[in-house]
Amino acid sequence: MRISQEDLKGLIKTKLHNAGLKEDHAETAADVLVFADERGIHSHGAMRVEYYAERIAKGGINTNPDFRFEKTGPCSGVFHADGGNGHTAAKLAMDEAIKMAKESGIAIVGVRDMSHSGAISYFTHQAADANLIGLTVCQSDPMVVPFGGAEPYYGTNPIAFAAPSAEDGKFITLDMATTVQAWGKILHARSKNESIPDTWAVDKNGEPTTDPFNVNALLPISGPKGYGLMMMVDVLSGILLGLPFGNKVSSMYEDLTEYRKLGQLHIVINPEFFGSLGNFKKDISQTMDDLNQIKPAPGFSKVLYPGQNNDVVIAEYKENGIEIVDDILEYLRSDVIHNNQYDHKDPFAK
Repeated sequence: MRISQEDLKGLIKTKLHNAGLKEDHAETAADVLVFADERGIHSHGAMRVEYYAERIAKGGINTNPDFRFEKTGPCSGVFHADGGNGHTAAKLAMDEAIKMAKESGIAIVGVRDMSHSGAISYFTHQAADANLIGLTVCQSDPMVVPFGGAEPYYGTNPIAFAAPSAEDGKFITLDMATTVQAWGKILHARSKNESIPDTWAVDKNGEPTTDPFNVNALLPISGPKGYGLMMMVDVLSGILLGLPFGNKVSSMYEDLTEYRKLGQLHIVINPEFFGSLGNFKKDISQTMDDLNQIKPAPGFSKVLYPGQNNDVVIAEYKENGIEIVDDILEYLRSDVIHNNQYDHKDPFAK
């Protein structure tokens, strides 16, 4: 079913506000979720709303947090989220990082004790909108086998990056899980009753599976390389901030009455402190053009620069509306806050 970005944002905001979030926090969360859906990243969009609503309603997200930013040095700080909405905390923390980078050239801001924050490229786009370079990493609950292991230890531990070009609002971007696929992609396959490639995950016996309902652990991208990256993310967004790490990170579904105490780290760089901002943006644009001009391999019509596929999806959805699974849209339009289907499940919501 198709729906406009504005209508979808309104439905999500209303649902999360009715679940208990402050109106401005619900609006920020809706903005982040629609940001994902309008780019075709449905694993981090409207399909997450019912989970958030259930956790909010059961007290697992602080609806009246004491948000506080602590500047710890000329270029560093910690945003204390107090168990509050992760989308709002991460956005406000990035605002602080942007201010600091404008003044000092670089900023590193950790977010402590937050809930899930959705597609983290939203926050690096904040930096790029301000003519800065943004890099964000965050930890997640353990659901990935380490290379050579048979039991989960790390989470999908995503990395996002964005840099501005000479064309306003046009960025070169990266948003990736350190697994072959993000857990949300498995959820999306479940919602559509579709199979998954056998390279994404393993079952309880450690064997590859194509059934999204039989997933017991995800696989790191490129074996030991992805394993190393997820370790790096866990150190920067967990251990560095004095938070639970590795297989001690709280599960998304284990107890929806408890705060999750997650961590995130924003790194923001001001190109003006390293040369000319104009030249930097011009060279980013040149990089984009150069990549588009590369001779495509057999089976491809064009080489896209990182993030360009999102631009294509946004343009199509602006014209025709965002495609949302019927069941999810029906839930958003209903008076139901949640259906009590996520609490006390394992990491794979089973």
